[in-house]
Amino acid sequence: MTHGPAQVRAALAEAHRAEWGVVFGTIVRLTGDWELAEDCAQEAFTRALPAWEREGVPRRPGAWLVTAARHRAVDVLRRRTTERAKLAEVAALRADHEPQPVEDERLRLIFTCCHPALPLESRVALTLRAVGGLTTREIARAFLTGEDTVSQRILRAKRKIAAAAIPYRVPLPGARAERLHGVLAVIYLIFNEGYAPSEGSTTRDALAEEAIRLARLVTAEAPGEPEARGLLALLLLQHSRRAARIGADGELVTLEHQDRTRWDHALVTEGVDLARRAATAGGPYALQAAVAAQHALAPTAALTDWRTIVELYDRLLALRSNPVVALNRAVAVGMRDGPQAQLDAVDELGAPRQLAGNHAVPAVRADALRRLGRLTEAAQSYRAAQAIAPNGAIAREYARQLAALGEPGSTDARPAGRTADHTQSDA
Repeated sequence: MTHGPAQVRAALAEAHRAEWGVVFGTIVRLTGDWELAEDCAQEAFTRALPAWEREGVPRRPGAWLVTAARHRAVDVLRRRTTERAKLAEVAALRADHEPQPVEDERLRLIFTCCHPALPLESRVALTLRAVGGLTTREIARAFLTGEDTVSQRILRAKRKIAAAAIPYRVPLPGARAERLHGVLAVIYLIFNEGYAPSEGSTTRDALAEEAIRLARLVTAEAPGEPEARGLLALLLLQHSRRAARIGADGELVTLEHQDRTRWDHALVTEGVDLARRAATAGGPYALQAAVAAQHALAPTAALTDWRTIVELYDRLLALRSNPVVALNRAVAVGMRDGPQAQLDAVDELGAPRQLAGNHAVPAVRADALRRLGRLTEAAQSYRAAQAIAPNGAIAREYARQLAALGEPGSTDARPAGRTADHTQSDA
């Protein structure tokens, strides 16, 4: 079947998105050489464009690309040396006619990229490069860092894998649950950087969507893991609000003020269904997804089931002490029991190291003080939050809160609301 140039380019772009990890992972599995695998995968995609324009898009693009990359690897290894060991590799490559299941290839790649022996930032960069096929420039842009920094992180990760002889495989059953937690943590970190960037832009949808794609991959290929299902549910439910989180003027809109008709209700339906199926395991991601589902199911902010949300946060804190979760619980307690209860819960947190410099702490405190009518103290807390806001949109949100309190020099008349829609406060 013939295709026009535009159709071929579209097919190749889709193949890159869907098959990069399989092509790359296949050559890693066959040669154990990450540098060679990347070169061969890149070469296969480069050769595909003229070949597909000339011969048409193959019925199985992924298989075509794997074969092209494998042939390239054979050629390279032949040229490199005639040593016996390398000849054996060539023989093995040529003999590998049986394709591995795609799901096995991707799962091996994800678990290897997220090996705990690698620093966290290297795991993130390597996962986006090897599994997601993002370029070094794209990763650098997403995390607002230099391309050289990303290149070095990826290079060091590859060297560490080689030096430590980290096996290219899915962990054995006994170790899989423990390693899966690290994989999910990396995916969640990628999503959070897209949902609420640590600095700069208000959102980075492409990065959030890549995290969702990775979460779908892990969930599909590890269907017996409820925490993978819980993470996917959480990401879908949070991402479903993206259109309503940003106002027409580009400003952040808090959950309380969002137009719920603008939520992506297909994602809400899928997320709520996944959250319900993950709930029986009661793991951390499943519980956070259950909180997000409560928000998603509430017809209005005022009709949110805060009692259930507080109970879910209590269960989450019983699993693991986490000051961010405790702060979110303080907000929920305030909505259930009133602003004094919220203020008390925030003050009970003290000053944990993990919340040092977190703008949400003074913001949650300011919200309680405002609702108690202690406006001077509320303004002081909003100013403190504004001073350490991670990006301009959040800082402007606090400016609006100050304006609503009658701070001089501001004219914004929008009613004051609860805290800004910070990273996980409205999970």
